[in-house]
Amino acid sequence: MSIHVASRTNRFLVFIWPALAVLLAAALWAATIVRADAEHARAESQARKDASAYAEAYEQYITRSVGQMDQVTMQLKFSWEKGRDAGLLDELRRDGMFTDGAFRAVAIVDRSGIVRASTRPALIGSDLSAGPYFVQHRNHISTALRIGGAPAGFAEQGELVLFTRRLDTRDDEFDGIVLMAVDARYFTSFVSPATLGSGGVVALAHREGRLRTEQRSDGAAFLDAGKRLLPADDSLWSSERGVRLVGGDGAVGFADGQARVLGWRHSSAYPLVALVALSHGAALAPSAAAWADGRDRAIAISACLLLLGAVGSVLARRAVLREREQEQVQRAYRTATESGNDGFYMAAAVRARDGSIADFRIVDCNERGAFFYGMTRATLVGSSLSQIDSALFGEALLDTYRKAMDTGFHEDDRRMPLDNRLNISWGRRRLVRVGNGLAVTLQDISERKAHENQLERLANEDVLTGLATRHAFLNAMPDILAQARANEAGLALLFIDLDEFKHVNDSHGHAVGDQLLKSAAGRLLSLLRPSDQVARFGGDEFLVLLHPCEGERQAASVAARIVEAFAVPFLIADELHAVGASIGISMYPRDGQDAETLVRHSDIAMYAGKNEGKGQYRFFDPALSNNLNSRARLKQRMLEAIERDQFLLYYQPRVDARSGELLSMEALVRWQHPELGLVPPGEFIPLAESTGLIRRIGDLVIDKACAQLAAWREAGIVLVPVSINVSPKQFLRGGVQRHLSSAMARHRIPASLIEVEITESAMMGDHEEILAELAALRALGVKLHVDDFGTGYSSLSQLQRLRMDVLKVDRAFTMELGNSKEGKVFFQAIVSMAHALGMSVVAEGVETAEQLDILRALDCNEVQGYYIARPVPAPDMQAMMAQRFLLSSSAGVPAGG
Repeated sequence: MSIHVASRTNRFLVFIWPALAVLLAAALWAATIVRADAEHARAESQARKDASAYAEAYEQYITRSVGQMDQVTMQLKFSWEKGRDAGLLDELRRDGMFTDGAFRAVAIVDRSGIVRASTRPALIGSDLSAGPYFVQHRNHISTALRIGGAPAGFAEQGELVLFTRRLDTRDDEFDGIVLMAVDARYFTSFVSPATLGSGGVVALAHREGRLRTEQRSDGAAFLDAGKRLLPADDSLWSSERGVRLVGGDGAVGFADGQARVLGWRHSSAYPLVALVALSHGAALAPSAAAWADGRDRAIAISACLLLLGAVGSVLARRAVLREREQEQVQRAYRTATESGNDGFYMAAAVRARDGSIADFRIVDCNERGAFFYGMTRATLVGSSLSQIDSALFGEALLDTYRKAMDTGFHEDDRRMPLDNRLNISWGRRRLVRVGNGLAVTLQDISERKAHENQLERLANEDVLTGLATRHAFLNAMPDILAQARANEAGLALLFIDLDEFKHVNDSHGHAVGDQLLKSAAGRLLSLLRPSDQVARFGGDEFLVLLHPCEGERQAASVAARIVEAFAVPFLIADELHAVGASIGISMYPRDGQDAETLVRHSDIAMYAGKNEGKGQYRFFDPALSNNLNSRARLKQRMLEAIERDQFLLYYQPRVDARSGELLSMEALVRWQHPELGLVPPGEFIPLAESTGLIRRIGDLVIDKACAQLAAWREAGIVLVPVSINVSPKQFLRGGVQRHLSSAMARHRIPASLIEVEITESAMMGDHEEILAELAALRALGVKLHVDDFGTGYSSLSQLQRLRMDVLKVDRAFTMELGNSKEGKVFFQAIVSMAHALGMSVVAEGVETAEQLDILRALDCNEVQGYYIARPVPAPDMQAMMAQRFLLSSSAGVPAGG
């Protein structure tokens, strides 16, 4: 009976074991396929996340970059419409603009499409009226920035992106365009080829289709060319943001037939779309490898299960063979698990007497999992979690395992502790409850996290200095201000500008300039506390936020320390470079409640201090803002006065000291404002000097003086020469000779009727350049005067080299005549020196008969001042020219008076 029972049992086992093996194999294959699908979906999802993240970062970069172009074109539009100065672009280049290699061409195009000014001389005179950008601006009144691709062969500069903006007249009529051509690679080199991966593409497109530029991971870049890979169907990214898989069939896919994960973001400020495409095949390569591993593992295990079924069919007769086969199965399973890239652990719960979980013990793991912890499988298996966790994770790891036991599942991304025993920095862990323990999977995601951190650094860290960017600094300010407000603490914002940096950058090159900025950032950081915030605001400007700050005394102490440290020259490439620091300080909450106000006020304080002398610090004062606003209004009025011809000339005669004969007259500029009346020169000339408007006013004086001489000549008046004052800035910047020659030729004025007055201060500097400019003026045949002699630093040898014709003695020396013996002696010495050099002497500021008598006795050649006549308008001066003799030679009184 027992034999039959055993027989039936064996027969049953013969059928049940193969069936069970087939079921287990099917289940294993199902699990393998499910896992492969999950890995595929995870890889697909990760590729979409990466494409979306890259597209978002790229869109921010594009918006910032195009925003800079927007500001530059707006500044050019404003400057041109206000001044229409043909030398505007050259002046801006001298001031440091358009020096970046990305700016291929900047131009001003007039209303007929002709290039009138350009940073590339070859473009001047070109006809661009047929360009779509020009036609659009001409036909639409909008002054918005237009972005588009450059026509083929434009300026022979390769592939360019054009930024254009409409120019208007004061009546809002079309007056031309501002055009700026930028290298297309400037907008597509944001993400490195290593980040994009094989087959990756980054591209910039215009929503209206007028621009398409892309760059591939192999470095090839194309602008609106037939070689581009990007799908031609723009409806793919019609929504403002998104990510999708685009096939490779060529019709609605990429030109090279590859499938890619395409992520896009529409710019929030401009009609542009930032696109990043990652190779779908490269993104799924890890999941394909995982599928291959799982397939091999499933094949091995299935084979083992079938073998186990065969062995099970004769289990009753071959018990020893069954044990051997089971060992083979275990070895095959171990081989399969060890072939994966993830770490696997089985952790059994260790319970206390009350049933609570006190610890976990690792009962199994693979070598990959042990490697993550810097151990081997033999040493890790059998270890308790508290032993592994000692001095690494604290209670957090044990609490996470307990939570997974309670909920049955836990998954997260975790930054691993900084410890040289660990071989992983970031891990994605998955914990699944299995009976009285946990099945733990640990995946190494360190590389992906490193890419994410790199993108974050690109957005928030200045590449050159390593400091925070302006964007990151201003984004952090609201939280810092809120914290200070809650704690009733004070803050101090320091706006730091490097003095003379532009000179170093221009004279020694950008490489030295960049190294100097890095050294300056390092020196600045060494002077501050760890809690203080530092950022590069732009160019050679830095922001420092002192928090907390106990008041002005502490802020002043830090500012003084920075000024003192920056007074020490920087050693760059074995050469010392001296740059100082000018600092403006605004205090929170006194000088502002928000970041924008604090930055603006510290900037105002810095410029106010810099105007008073570089290398110092200054606190913000509300009066500074009022002064700046007043100066800005007066400057605007002066610009309007130039455009509306509100400046006019008065004339003051100069006569022979003995005979009183009218020999010459000095042209003096006056401002006849329709509301303010006649504005004295003392109120607007200093501001014109500091803002650079004195050059335009000086050119205006030359034109008006020549035009007035021509008018008098037509009226039949016997003319005398007119002397024209040239400001130091006007003289030192050059161009006086060219403008004077043009005006004389235009009005047909002979050189004998023009005299040029130059102050002593204008002749201090590079002697070779001064001599060259004076020689150019002298070549016209005009006389040269030294104006306000005695107030500058002219030496006898300098006067001898300059070969001037007339020496005009400042009124300060004339006032001393009759008041002291020394005054007469000084004047006598000046007259003797001038006559010895072959120069005539003119005394300025003659106001009394006594002064005139003394000047006659001292053999002074000519006199000028209120005693003879005050400055008068052109009609009164015409009457004086008809009178000719303005003094009685015997009585020394004004004729007719």
